Amino acid sequence: MKVLLYGGTFDPPHGGHLNLLQGAVRAVQPDRVIVMPAGIPPHKAASATPAPLRLAMCECFRLACPNAQISDWEISRGGKSYTVDTAAMLAARYPGAQLYLCMGGDMVETFRQWRCWQRLLQLCTLVVHCREPEDPAFAAAAESLRRDGGRVIVLKAPVLRESSSSLRARMGRGEPPEALLPPAAARVARRYRLYCRAQRPAWKGE
Repeated sequence: MKVLLYGGTFDPPHGGHLNLLQGAVRAVQPDRVIVMPAGIPPHKAASATPAPLRLAMCECFRLACPNAQISDWEISRGGKSYTVDTAAMLAARYPGAQLYLCMGGDMVETFRQWRCWQRLLQLCTLVVHCREPEDPAFAAAAESLRRDGGRVIVLKAPVLRESSSSLRARMGRGEPPEALLPPAAARVARRYRLYCRAQRPAWKGE
């Protein structure tokens, strides 16, 4: 059994995220796909967007993979979200499964800064979408992880040059979410006026 994990802050999820997931699904052909928004990412400031709204926006990933499971495990667990803990949970939940971790190429270069990165390499095959696969820094980092026993798959699909931070800024300047985000994410952003400068309605957990 193959289990593909795709985690991130997803604040908001966008077309680049969907493109990465599609590429990973094509490469791995997993039996199960799990999209898991982080609770509190360890290497970033906590998101100002309520976690349940980020979770709701992640319904957009069904465009890339209709059978994807959108998991609230890290959010419900509370505290900082370390990928090694999530991978260990999945290894226990699916004994004997091959675990794959979908990630951007920039994360390969900082992978050794992750908590228990050696253990994570043992648990997961890295499925990496790199903007510049021939970039010397990326190539050296990927090869170094392989020398340490890691399994690294580099996706060849084109990369959409989008970022959550730039999209938040554009919506803050008044661009409509429908023009920038996948429909499911845009509906949540519109309803709660996420990322815009106007006062947004209070989210009451409905």
